[in-house]
Amino acid sequence: MTKQAAIGRLFLYACSMTTMTTTTTADEALAAYPVKTPITVHWGDQDAFQHVNNVVYFRWYETARMKLFERIDFSGSKPVGPILASTSCRYRAPVHYPDELVVGTRVIDVGGDRFTMEMALFSARTGGIAATGEALIVAFDYGAQKKTALPDDVVTAIAALHARG
Repeated sequence: MTKQAAIGRLFLYACSMTTMTTTTTADEALAAYPVKTPITVHWGDQDAFQHVNNVVYFRWYETARMKLFERIDFSGSKPVGPILASTSCRYRAPVHYPDELVVGTRVIDVGGDRFTMEMALFSARTGGIAATGEALIVAFDYGAQKKTALPDDVVTAIAALHARG
C-alpha cells in the first residue's frame, strides 16, 4: 500500500468516527474539522424567497477551500497546484439574514493525484448544520496543462493538518 493510500484510508476511518448525531453540539462537531472559516450572512445574500440563494453556498465553500490550501501551502503560484474537478452541496436547512456561520473543512480522502474535501456549514442561529458539501481537488501541472501526482509535501501537510486538528 502506498503512503497516499494509507493516509486516505486513515482519513476515511477518522471522518467516519466524527459524524454529527442528534446529541452532538455544533462545537463538538466542528472539532472534527481542522480548518474553520467564519462567514457573516449579508442581507444581499438572500433571494426573493427570503433565504440565502443556493449559489452563495458555493462562494462560501470556495473561501473555505482557499483557507485549507493556504494551511497546506498548495496554491496556483507553484508549478503544480490545485484545480477543482467537482463540487457539491446538500442543503439541510435554510439560512437567513442575520446569521453567523462557520464552514468546517477537512480532507476525507487522498489519492495519487487528488484529494476530496468535505465541508460542513454550521449556523449560529440554529445551532446545527445548514449544509454539507464536497470538493474533489486534482493536482494540476499548470506549465504542462495536465493533471499530475500530488506533491509529497502536500500529502505530508494534509496529514500534519489533520494530526494537530
